[in-house]
Amino acid sequence: MFDLPPLQATARDDAVLNVLADFVMQEELKPGDRLPTERVLSERLKVSRTTVREALTRWEGLGLVERRQGSGTYLKAAVSRDMLHLPLTFASGNDFESLMHTLEIRRGLEAEAAALCALRAGPAELELIRQKLETMEEAFHSRAGMSSDEDWDFHQAIYRVSGNPLFEQIISAMHELFHRFWEHPLGVRDFGHASFPYHRTVYERIAARDAEGARSEALKLIATVEADLRRGDANLKRAGNR
Repeated sequence: MFDLPPLQATARDDAVLNVLADFVMQEELKPGDRLPTERVLSERLKVSRTTVREALTRWEGLGLVERRQGSGTYLKAAVSRDMLHLPLTFASGNDFESLMHTLEIRRGLEAEAAALCALRAGPAELELIRQKLETMEEAFHSRAGMSSDEDWDFHQAIYRVSGNPLFEQIISAMHELFHRFWEHPLGVRDFGHASFPYHRTVYERIAARDAEGARSEALKLIATVEADLRRGDANLKRAGNR
């Protein structure tokens, strides 16, 4: 059992975070695991529950934990006292400009992740991506192009296999923004359908260990998404001029 040492009165919120990080590492907690309750933590740390709550609120603001009503506080990302955690703030509009800003970030991340994946993926990782791809393709065909969750899982697998944990963490922080591309943005009902075949070509280039080819196919995929955005924006402008 991990013993949390009592804390001094000064800078207690920072100290709580450091000790909590040590606790997480000592207990080998993984994202998705539940942390001790505020009451338990306050008793072990010999500080008030308010101090613990404020410290956890800081972690929540950084996207490191999730507080679920009636269930507890759950770890969302790996933590340690040596890690630097940076909050990300994005415009949350569904307008053309906001969506394009998000897409520009996605373009750079997906192209580089695909290239690194081609260089670093082993047989087991390639099999994982293949399975995610086939699940997405099946969902796309059986639900008339509605495969948002499976599409997200496919891209997440590539980020994970890239070997750079920052990719997956950044994408997780942008989860809500990215999902707007699967919610018929700008009124385009078939939004994203043109990108469908490029998921397989991205995988094929990764499996062939062709980093530049994987990057190129990922860029083609994103280009179709941009074309859909521009089509939707043009349609809305024409409708507004009537």
